[in-house]
Parts: sequence; C-alpha cells; structure tokens
Amino acid sequence: MTEAAAPIDRRMMLGGVGALLVGAALPPAAAAAIATGAHEDVRRYGAKGDGRAIDSDAINRAIAAAAKRGGGTVLVPPGIYLCFSIRLRDNITLALSAGATIVAASPGTHGAHYDAPENYLEEQFQDYGITHIHNSLVYADGASNIAIVGPGRFHGLGLDRDGPGERWHGKGQWVSARALGITPREAALRDPRERAVIGRGNKTIGLMNCRNVRLSGFTVLQGGHFCVMAHGCSNMQVEGLVIDTDRDGIDIDCSRDVRVLNCTVNSPKDDAIVIKSSYALGRAVVTEDVTVANCKTSGYLMGTLLDGTYQRSPYGRDGDGTGPLGRIKLGTESNGGFRNIRIADCTCSDSRGILIGIVDGGTLEDVTVSGIMLRNPTNNPLFVHHGARMRAPLGTPLGKIRRVRFEDITIAGADPRYPIGVEGLKDGMIEDVTFSDIEVASPGSGTAEDAAREPEYRRETSLEVSYLKTLPASGVYARNARRLTLRNLAFHTEKPDARPTIALFNVEGAIIDGIASPASSENTVRAKDSSGVAIGSVTQRD
Repeated sequence: MTEAAAPIDRRMMLGGVGALLVGAALPPAAAAAIATGAHEDVRRYGAKGDGRAIDSDAINRAIAAAAKRGGGTVLVPPGIYLCFSIRLRDNITLALSAGATIVAASPGTHGAHYDAPENYLEEQFQDYGITHIHNSLVYADGASNIAIVGPGRFHGLGLDRDGPGERWHGKGQWVSARALGITPREAALRDPRERAVIGRGNKTIGLMNCRNVRLSGFTVLQGGHFCVMAHGCSNMQVEGLVIDTDRDGIDIDCSRDVRVLNCTVNSPKDDAIVIKSSYALGRAVVTEDVTVANCKTSGYLMGTLLDGTYQRSPYGRDGDGTGPLGRIKLGTESNGGFRNIRIADCTCSDSRGILIGIVDGGTLEDVTVSGIMLRNPTNNPLFVHHGARMRAPLGTPLGKIRRVRFEDITIAGADPRYPIGVEGLKDGMIEDVTFSDIEVASPGSGTAEDAAREPEYRRETSLEVSYLKTLPASGVYARNARRLTLRNLAFHTEKPDARPTIALFNVEGAIIDGIASPASSENTVRAKDSSGVAIGSVTQRD
C-alpha cells in the first residue's frame, strides 16, 4: 500500500523563520562560536540556500576548512539547501539555524550524485540499507567528537525508502565475493538491482565507528529508509529530535553507551526506535549500555505529526491486520546480542507494541522496560520473542534470552486479539521474565473458540509475531518459558471474554500473584504441559 504524505509547504520546511534567533538552542560551545564569529558560515564557501542550487559541495568545503584548523562549528543559516552527501569530520559541529532546511536532492531531477556505498562488506546477513552509510545525506565514518544540532531541519525528499535487500545464504545459492575471488563492489555490480542504486541515497544520517557523538534539537521530515543509523558508535547522545517519516526513525546497532532522550518519532510504515546487533561490522558485536527515555513514538500518517493534524494511517490495516508500526523494538537483528538496555518513561500511541527478542543468535540479558504509556496499540502491547531465523554465519549457536523486566506500565485501548506475550523455543526457553505493576484496558469479547486455540509453533521466524494470530488468553500468554513472574497485574474488559486471563504452555516455574481481572478465579490461569506454577492472590473484578 502506498501512503501519501500530507501536503508540505515552504513555511513548513522553513520551520519558523524568525521564531528563534540564529544560534538559539545550540550547545554552549557552538552558540559561543557563532556569537564570536569563530565559525564557518557555509554561505562564505558558496552555498546559496535558495532551494535550487546544489549546496553540498559548499558545505563540504566549509567542513574541510574547519577540520583543517582542528575542528569547529559549521553554521547553516536560514535557507533551503539542496544537497547530496555531506561528510562530517573529527571535531565538527554542523549547526542548523532556525529556518535552515537541508533537502536531499532527487537523483531523478538532479542526477545520481550521492557518495557510493562503501566497498567493505557484502550485505550477507543484513539489509543493504544497514550495511552501508556513505550513501547518506550526512555521514561520518570513524570520526570523533562530532555533532549535528538544531533547531533547523532535514527533509529527505530525494532519499530512497527501499533497497536491494540482503544476500543471506538462507535465501538460496548465493556465492560470496570472496569465494568468487572478486571484491564486494565487483559482486554488487553484477547485480542490476545494486547497479541501479549507486549514486542514490537512502539515509538521512549514517554513522559508522564514531566516538563522542551528539545529535540534538533538529527535525527530520521523510527520512529515507533509515533516518538515523548508527553502527559501532560509543558515547553517543541523541536528544530532542523530532522525526516524521515513513520508514525507520532511530536505529542503534552494535553500539555502546548510547542515550536516546526526549525524542518524538512518527513512523507508520516501520519502526520508530530500534536497537539492533547486526553483522554490519563484519563480526558479532554486542549492543550494550543503551538508554531510551522520555520519548514518544507513533504511527500516524507521515507529515501529520509536523502539521499537527495527527491523521490515522491506513498502513498495515489489511494484510496481517495489525496496523501501523511506529514502535520501540529490540532485536530485529541480534548477531552480537544485547545487555544492559533500559527503556523508560515513554509514550507510544497508535502503533504496534514494544517487541523484544532475538532471532539470529546472540544473548539478550538485563533489559528493563518501565514507566510506559501505551495507547491504542495495534498488536501485542508487550512481547518477548525467541526465534531461530539464524541470519548469521553458518554454525552460529542458538541464542539466549534472560532477565527481562517490564514494570509500571499502563495500556489503554488494547486489541483483544493480542495480549501481552512470551514466545520461546522448545530448545531455547526464555528465562526470568517479569511483568509487574501493569494495567491493561481492552474491549474483551474473546470466544470459546479463541480460548481453545493452540497457536502455531514456528521455529524459523523473524522477530515479528503476527503469525501467532489471536491468542488463547485475554491478559498474558506464555509458551516455552522458564521462571516467569506475573505480579500486580490488573485487566479491564468492556465485554465478557471467554478466554482465561493467563494461558501457559510448557512453562517451567511461574509465580502469579496480585492478579485482578473480570474472569472467575477458576478461569484466571490455565496451564498446559507446565510445572511449578505457584498462584497467589487472584481477584475477580467487574
């Protein structure tokens, strides 16, 4: 289904010229540099800012001049700057003034002049769009002490939203470039799909192996396949971004010590904030010490967050019937695993729920999700999933999931087909998951036929769980799990629901206490092929 953006006018792109002074909302060092004139103004290097001239060469000249003297602030004054690839260097702050918009040039109109994807790795285990970052509107590769700051705007008008995909061995008889004795670039040029995208861009911001990074205070409209993609980065802070796009918003991959704070991300056709551990660095790298806090995600029609109309997106409401995405997710790619991940104090509206898991090996451990408000989730509001897609080097062992905690969460308008869930593997049990202090309101109306269902068991699967369809529980469903804790959970339904509140399949050890639901005590917990299930306080409520 094709989704059209809301109309975008020049005033919207300018982002409020005159509303803020040049230099306002900038980091202190950048603001001081601008106030004292110790900065590089891109207009002095030939940038026009008229929305017609290509200004990326001028901006890159300004960056090179600042880098030559050891770094500094590169100022983009008010205007519309049509650009191909902009290359950040060490110690550079790119500062977008109020009223400044950098627009991604369109290859169809202006020629295919984005930097070519780097020739370092085949996309064997991850998507083409994840593998490369040089084909971005703005990118940094191996840079330190860099920043992109607002309050200006990026508009990814000319960026692609799709790509050639990946070359995973599980898809067929693909042979690697190394086996053929050629380079990854030579292998790519044999594929007409990859030849077609050379010179085209597909990300707003791409970062690879960067240290000490700050992205702050700017807005992105229509951000391409990936709006912010960070691989192998450390000590990175993403704060106060407003993103209104139709594919991924913020992707943190193979990185450590990352903070995503106070961001608003609308992304109806893909995920809003995603934490990954792919093979994009050519090896398995753990993603660790990541915090996502005080953010808002949603799945409204693209463009309607920024114009304030918040229109309902039709995307995904047919097909699997689970509606727009716009979610927070962890584990789309999981080769290196995850540890010490915290998702806190976020609001998710009209989007799919929070999904956590692994499907390509790796260990996921010590993850906490707390203080969340989910309103009108279009599928399971909270879910932990272990799959065995194994898009990874041959011989990679099955992964592990342990010590995941959900607490202090309110869920309103839940779809009754999709309760909270845990789905492990028979040979990969999910361990030590806790749900506590959670309140869920849904329409109810599950049937006896729904209650009798035993969902399809699918070992080789992506992280998405829509294949499970309607689940045989109104509150919590769990299968192939060990040491599950459900404590202080309250469920409200508008209509009677014939399903048990909690349905367990092959669960070894569970503590269930402080459960309040409309179901009778006899129909609160149903356990099949399970052992060590301890049931404490159960209260029937209207």
